[in-house]
Amino acid sequence: MTRATRVALGSDHRGFELKQQLASFLAELGHEVEDCGTTSREPVDYPTFAHAVASRVAQGACEFGIVVDGAGLGSAMVANKVAGVRAAPCTSEALAISAREHNDANVLALGAGHVDLATAKVIVQAFLATQCSEERHRRRVQMIRELERTAQHNAGISAEDLARVVARVQELLGSRPGSTSPAIAPADLAKMIDHTLLRPEATRADIHTLCEEARRWGFYSVCVNPAYVRQCVEELRGSGVVVCCVVGFPLGAQPTAIKVLEARRAIREGAREIDMVINIGALKGGDDDAVYRDIRGVVEACKEGRAVCKVILETALLRDEEKRRGCRLAMRAGADFVKTSTGFSSGGATVEDVALMAAEVAPRRLGVKASGGIRSYADAVRMIRAGATRVGCSASVKIMEEAQAAAGKG
Repeated sequence: MTRATRVALGSDHRGFELKQQLASFLAELGHEVEDCGTTSREPVDYPTFAHAVASRVAQGACEFGIVVDGAGLGSAMVANKVAGVRAAPCTSEALAISAREHNDANVLALGAGHVDLATAKVIVQAFLATQCSEERHRRRVQMIRELERTAQHNAGISAEDLARVVARVQELLGSRPGSTSPAIAPADLAKMIDHTLLRPEATRADIHTLCEEARRWGFYSVCVNPAYVRQCVEELRGSGVVVCCVVGFPLGAQPTAIKVLEARRAIREGAREIDMVINIGALKGGDDDAVYRDIRGVVEACKEGRAVCKVILETALLRDEEKRRGCRLAMRAGADFVKTSTGFSSGGATVEDVALMAAEVAPRRLGVKASGGIRSYADAVRMIRAGATRVGCSASVKIMEEAQAAAGKG
């Protein structure tokens, strides 16, 4: 008799129907199921959901994972990129038994195009019921773990390498000692700015001005509250300026389901980027699972809607260890950026925080958005030199005028 356990279950659109059927089947067997998506038959990218399942297993939140796509191969490849995961694609009961008995596999990959429901049920039952108990097999699994640890160690970025990268970035930005040229050309700077208006008293007329300024200066995006997404989309149509919307703003204390609804609505209305505020209290309280689930929920909504997800940490309220942990959770959840601040707390972006975040997310190449208190061209340049790849500010026009003056165009 298979003992009851907690199983993470996920699929892409091709595996959605089989995933839903397996969720009911697992519940009937007495297992607790954590559904990692997808939530419909709308086309999605399988790596997103395979990674979510594998992460839950690697974190210890679930003992086993099951991923379903068209063939079962791609999801297995993705899952095996997560440290601590041993994923096996299985098309028969014998393979499932072997994967568990010989390899101590903890994630099962199924191909909806290769197994029917009856076969899938047999495979799942065999996978969950079989143990890796013989010493010779356990010894070989330990060898796999050792190889994984060695690979992780060798993949680290040395301090020397990081210093060389920073020096090269500074060179490209024109920040060499004695340089008389502007650190960043005005046109390049504009494409790094999220022109922001999040004040509660902002009117539709204010938003109209924001959009006109963004169009005139060629900013990368406008960043607004949810109520103004539709207006911005209409006013910026054909301009190339992206619409960004904040979610869970500014405290981050809303339930995840509310943040997901906010994100989905904004994306439906035309937002192409979502800046979400994490559950700050959960991060400070050490509840990493809650923070991960919070970020992951919004990330999944963004992936489904082909939108970029930025994660606001509110660094002014965090210790350095908490900032690093927040960055790691954002990476694990599949976010695209980490962001310093809402601009509504006790402090905004600092050079030190931007540098810390840039170094922490370098392995996954996430973007870093500096925001809060950036009021001059000099402020913007300092943030970018520290590692910011995007700058959020409400003083964008003033910053651009100063940039033009520095370039001799004012």
